[in-house]
Amino acid sequence: MEKGLAINTVEAYGRDLAKFAAFLVRSRVTVEACGIAGVRSFLGFLEESGLDNRTVARQIVSLRQFYLHLQREGIVTNNPTENIQSPRGWKILPKHLSVAEVATLLQVADRKTPEGLRNRATIELLYGSGLRVSELINLKVADLDLNSGCIRATGKGNKQRIIPMGKPAGDAVEKYQAEGRDHLRKGKQAPWLLLSTRGNRMTRQAVWITLTRAGKLAGITIPVTPHLLRHSFATHMLAGGADLRSLQMMLGHADITTTQIYTHVVTDRLQEIYKQHHPRA
Repeated sequence: MEKGLAINTVEAYGRDLAKFAAFLVRSRVTVEACGIAGVRSFLGFLEESGLDNRTVARQIVSLRQFYLHLQREGIVTNNPTENIQSPRGWKILPKHLSVAEVATLLQVADRKTPEGLRNRATIELLYGSGLRVSELINLKVADLDLNSGCIRATGKGNKQRIIPMGKPAGDAVEKYQAEGRDHLRKGKQAPWLLLSTRGNRMTRQAVWITLTRAGKLAGITIPVTPHLLRHSFATHMLAGGADLRSLQMMLGHADITTTQIYTHVVTDRLQEIYKQHHPRA
């Protein structure tokens, strides 16, 4: 609560600490007695379990914050994670769909049923605005302004931002609200935009299932996930000439270095810019 962390982050830290607790029980060591050697032994156990460097790095962050809390509470005097460096992970280039694949994905949604209209709006919003799945399912009807084509999204740390919404996405949402949402609402006073067949807020799992099914129907060979559509949004924006700073604001990245990873997948665009602007190109 003090740090304003997202629920998903808190749950991830909880899972990390549960692993650490189980390790201490097996080792018959208390939290207070676990020094730097014990922490290193735990991290070595994680690496032997096949976890990648990024996961181990997050585990170190979890432990470091945990021991800082214990220090503030006077439970321990030293932080055994203080001098432990996080492993450096390889940068993984994000996968993305082509524009043609996205078009095919949108075509497979059934526009004659309330669920189909909702699914079409779901895909349009994810691809058209680059939303995270957590931001998507928490969207309320009041967060959309169809006249101006803007969305108010609440991201990590409860930070809000305004994102433009393309006309196809706006049209899909408007059609869903007019012809599908009331049927799904089941008479409930639900504030959320995307509803389940029981009139409740659509879950993350339901979004994943929807995209997986749509991907198979569209004949797309790689798994279609919410983050794949977010990556596709960012990649296509950069390829179309969007500047990195604007893209950072739309994606809700706290650090522009997170956004810079997308420059590695638009080499054609970079070569074009180089040829246009470098004096000896």
